[in-house]
Amino acid sequence: MSGREILHKVKEKVGLGSSASSAETGKGKSKILKHVTHGYHTVKGKSAHPMEDYVFAEFKQVEDNELGLFAIFDGHLSQEVPDFLRSNLFDNILKEPDFWTETEKAIRRAYRITDDTILKKSADLGRGGSTAVTAILINCQKLVVANIGDSRAVICRDGKAKQLSVDHEPDKERKEIEERGGFVTKFPGDVPRVDGQLAVARAFGDKTLKDHLSSEPHVTVEMIDDDSEFAILASDGIWHVMNNQEAVDHVRNIKDARTAAKSLIEEALRRESRDDISVVVVRFH
Repeated sequence: MSGREILHKVKEKVGLGSSASSAETGKGKSKILKHVTHGYHTVKGKSAHPMEDYVFAEFKQVEDNELGLFAIFDGHLSQEVPDFLRSNLFDNILKEPDFWTETEKAIRRAYRITDDTILKKSADLGRGGSTAVTAILINCQKLVVANIGDSRAVICRDGKAKQLSVDHEPDKERKEIEERGGFVTKFPGDVPRVDGQLAVARAFGDKTLKDHLSSEPHVTVEMIDDDSEFAILASDGIWHVMNNQEAVDHVRNIKDARTAAKSLIEEALRRESRDDISVVVVRFH
C-alpha cells in the first residue's frame, strides 16, 4: 500500500475522507450478540451555514440489559439545539421511572421534558430548533423508534423496506396547526411551511413558532426476528433524492454497517442532494 493510500485510510477512520472535511464516522457492535453491529457517517451539505446534523450511536449496558441507542438530530437555524439533544435526550429517556414497563409512554414524556428545557434555555441555545429520529434497541430483541420532523427510520425485513417513522409535514397537519392559531403557506417552487417559515410540523425548540408547532413524537415498536435484516436512520438529505426501497436496496449487500452508511451518502451525493446528510445503519444479521 502506498503512502498516499495509507494516509487516505487514516483520514477515513477519523472522518476526514475526501467527501467532506467535516465528516463524522464510526462503528460498534453489541456485546450480547456480536453479529449485531452499527455504523454511521455524516457529510456537510453545500449550504453556506455550518453543519447542523448530529449523530448519536452506541451500545450501552444498563443494569442487566443492553441498549443500542441511535439517533439523528437535524438542526435548523441552530447547531446548539441538536448538540444539546445529542447530549441530553437519551439521558432524559432513561431517567424515566417507567422506561422498562411503559417504554412508549416514557419516551413521549422525555421528549416533552426535553423540549420544555430547550425553550427555557433559549437565551443560550438560540431561536432555532431540530428534528429528531431516535431508535432504542433493547437486548437486540425490540426496536423502539420515535421521531419528530422529517428525519426517517426504515427497517429492511426480508428485502422489503418498512418505514417506522412518520414525516411530519405541514400540509398533513394543517388542521392542527390552524387550530393552534398558525397557518401553512405553499408558494410556487417551495415546500409547505408553518407560518411561512418551517418546513416541518413538529420539532424541538423554535421558540417563536412553538405555539403553532408540536413536539409530540410518533412512537412505534418493532420486534426483531429472523426476517429483520437492518435498519437505516437518516436525515432528509437522503430522502429528498431516494425512496425507502431504493435506500434499502443500495445497502442490503454491504455487510459492514459503516461502509453501508457511507455508501448511501455517496449515492445521495451522486443524485445531487445538497443538504447535510447523516446516516446510521444497524445490522441485525
